[in-house]
Amino acid sequence: MKYLYTLVFSIFISLGACAQSVLKSKADYKITYFRSSDGKPKEDRNPAITIVSANQNLISNAAILGNKAKYPYEQSIVTKPAGILFQVADLSANNQIATADSAAIAKQVFELSNETKVILGYTCKKATTVVNSNRIDLWYTTNAGIKAAPTSLGQKLGLVLEQVRNGNSFVTATKIEEVKKMKAIDLQKISDKLTDGLTYKDLLWKSRFTTLNVFNNEQINFIDKPQSNDSIFRFAGGTVIARKVKFPELKAKPNVFVDLTEQSNGDAYDRTGSVFIIPTDKQISLMDALKNSVKDLPVYDNGNGKKYQGVVATANYNPVIELMRFFTPFGVGKYNTLKLKDKNWAEKVYYRQDVSELFPLVNGKEVWVAVFIGNYDKGGHKVSLNITLHNGGREKEVKEVILPLFNSTNVMEMAGQEYATMFSSDKGLEVSFTLTKDLKDAKLRYITTGHGGWGNGDEFVPRKNTIWLDDKEAFAFTPWRQDCGSYRLSNPASGNFESGLSSSDLSRSNWCPGTVTNPNWISLGDLKAGTHAIKVTIPMGKPEGGSSSAWNVSGVLLGEE
Repeated sequence: MKYLYTLVFSIFISLGACAQSVLKSKADYKITYFRSSDGKPKEDRNPAITIVSANQNLISNAAILGNKAKYPYEQSIVTKPAGILFQVADLSANNQIATADSAAIAKQVFELSNETKVILGYTCKKATTVVNSNRIDLWYTTNAGIKAAPTSLGQKLGLVLEQVRNGNSFVTATKIEEVKKMKAIDLQKISDKLTDGLTYKDLLWKSRFTTLNVFNNEQINFIDKPQSNDSIFRFAGGTVIARKVKFPELKAKPNVFVDLTEQSNGDAYDRTGSVFIIPTDKQISLMDALKNSVKDLPVYDNGNGKKYQGVVATANYNPVIELMRFFTPFGVGKYNTLKLKDKNWAEKVYYRQDVSELFPLVNGKEVWVAVFIGNYDKGGHKVSLNITLHNGGREKEVKEVILPLFNSTNVMEMAGQEYATMFSSDKGLEVSFTLTKDLKDAKLRYITTGHGGWGNGDEFVPRKNTIWLDDKEAFAFTPWRQDCGSYRLSNPASGNFESGLSSSDLSRSNWCPGTVTNPNWISLGDLKAGTHAIKVTIPMGKPEGGSSSAWNVSGVLLGEE
């Protein structure tokens, strides 16, 4: 079957009244539609046009883009009388895709009404349908002599002059005019670009944002001599993978998301994971320790007898900046052979988190992005990581300040970095920082999770977290998750108890196997220029035998100068 297509029309339209008569069956027409919502124009949406081509026997629906196209740009085309719906999308100046559906128009069902209203001098009838739970009312006339609509809906009814979604979103015809010289359609140019509908939707969706592919199905495991290559580096026995990533420079602040998928490649246990950036703007960085030794990191000493490497910011060192804290489930993928009645295990776990607030730190820069999963298994885990940037934000008129202050997650655990047990002391974790200018609306981006995997360990015992600013209590809360049972289908290797519970069901200190731990945003108010101190205290439980608790906390200061 040969399909008919049209090209993109970029035409300036002036509004006016149309001739209130039967239109010529052999002529070509252009119908302009105006978008509005609750009686107000949609200023963020372009007008729509419908081209009715009698000579080439088709209808084309598109948006008016002005003199310069904004990609992606999509149009729909309906052939007459066959009623085949084509979707054509220009992803860029040199990349066009298309798909066809021969049943889309024919299978549309409408409830017809006796209600009428006059639009552009035509008495219109109403037809109603439901699309994805949205009520769509179409006002159409059979007196115009042509059939067309602003979208693919209602093409067989007549001339649709208004489409109303849920009673408050309108697409209304404002002008009908005859086109004397219709631009010829290049059928051959597009005929080779057909793809299936699902692929078309996927390519169109992905063209709307920028994807930075960081890791693709990379193994994170524990071996004696992990192998790096030209772009991906493996450290700490292979439990840390790192890669340099170049971020585009954008004037407007985008929405930025971290996407991570994980599945077991041999390790059956729930493990701490972290996606983080390694700052290299000071004399010492975590990269020095990863390449050489944990001894290269500055030591934090709170007087409890232990030395904590690379935990707090100093004059010549910045701790890693955590983008996302996540936790692996019990053996997803690898151990799906452990069958239980009525349990269909997930093949992998998908984590996604908004990290837009940290984008100014990487805007236009090349930075180290890393993933850590603590494990001692030769098979370990496999992960894929993408960072997506979605335009649409507003350009900031003020300078945003982002200061990494502390991170007690021992991402070099398998290379000897000390566990975060500093909370056994009343001093807890404390860091000083200096502001050269006043900071407005300061916030602490705070992530906390408790660990100690036995009955009395802090993984299973609620503990109050208190944040102090300049020796005054700024905020206190007890981080606790009670929804862990919601993720049972991601935990095939989770232990099952005589009580009827699974280990993955149990509530924990702000995390569950197979989930992300969200940051807490702690308001600190306006801060004056000068030196300040932030302290975190947690009444950590005491060790029992060879078991001890720990708290992984990270903090980044945000504000505006």
